[in-house]
Amino acid sequence: MEITPKELSSMPQTLAGQPAIIRTERGLAMPSATPAGNAGTRITLYQLMDYIHKGYAPHLIHNYFYITDEQFNAAMSYIETHRAEVEAEYQSVVQQAQEIRQYWEERNKERLAYVATLTPKPEYKAAWEKLQARKTKPAALSQ
Repeated sequence: MEITPKELSSMPQTLAGQPAIIRTERGLAMPSATPAGNAGTRITLYQLMDYIHKGYAPHLIHNYFYITDEQFNAAMSYIETHRAEVEAEYQSVVQQAQEIRQYWEERNKERLAYVATLTPKPEYKAAWEKLQARKTKPAALSQ
C-alpha cells in the first residue's frame, strides 16, 4: 500500500523535515532515530497499539521502546488522527499473526508431543529434574 501525497502532507514531520511515520513492508512505522535515517530497527505503530490495547500508560509505552519524545509524540498524534485506519490495519495484523501462530502450532503438534515423551540423557538428568521442580513451583502457587 503506497502513501499518497495527501497522506504524506498530513503526516507529522520530524525536526529535520522527514516524515515521522513511514510505510514499510511491515506497515506503518517510525524511522530509526540513527543519523543514517534508515539504519537500525523500525518500530511499527502496531507494536505501540499492542500496549495501547492492553491499557499501558503512555509514559510506560514511551520508555519501553527507547524512542525520542519527538518520535513518540508523532506516533501518538498519527494514531489519534488516523485512528480508524490504524485500528483496521492493526486488527488485520493481529488476525494474520494469530493465523500464523495456529499454523505453526498445528504443524508442530506431533513433534512437540514426541519431544515431551523423551527422557533426558543420563548426563542431563540432574538439570532436567531441577527444571521440572521449577516448572511445578509456579503451578502450585497459582492453585
